[in-house]
Amino acid sequence: MKEYILHAIQDEYPDDFAWCFGCGRLNQEGNQFRTGWKEEKTVTYYEPSAKYIAIPGFIYGGLIASLIDCHGTGSAALALHRKNGHEPGDGVDAPRFVTASLHVDYVKPTPQGTLLKAVGEVEEIHPKKWRVTVEVFADDTLCATGEVVAVVMPKTFTES
Repeated sequence: MKEYILHAIQDEYPDDFAWCFGCGRLNQEGNQFRTGWKEEKTVTYYEPSAKYIAIPGFIYGGLIASLIDCHGTGSAALALHRKNGHEPGDGVDAPRFVTASLHVDYVKPTPQGTLLKAVGEVEEIHPKKWRVTVEVFADDTLCATGEVVAVVMPKTFTES
């Protein structure tokens, strides 16, 4: 059975901020990662297409970094959205985060043709700054770990 996030935080991003190549729902050329809750952790499922080849049989590491990055910022948005009294699916615009830092450790080569699962744990370290630790699994095999420090998107991003 394919895993799927029914109510993703990316569905709640305002249209002006829904274009990210990794997680933007409006970017038809992008990956459209979808991040939601699974109990008290966050989760994103993604099955990479064959174009993400590194060497035959394995996924390009840049895709894994992108998954960790977008899962981290999405997880921070989920946590702040919940802290503000909302959940994905309630129709309230979600806060948008950007990456302050990204760290990735590749534990094992990531095989192609496998559903990937990113699992995150979120920690608020400041009202506008959140740390997310992420593990990426191919089936039940841990392939990568990472840490994202995400900050609430500054207003200067929207000023011309």
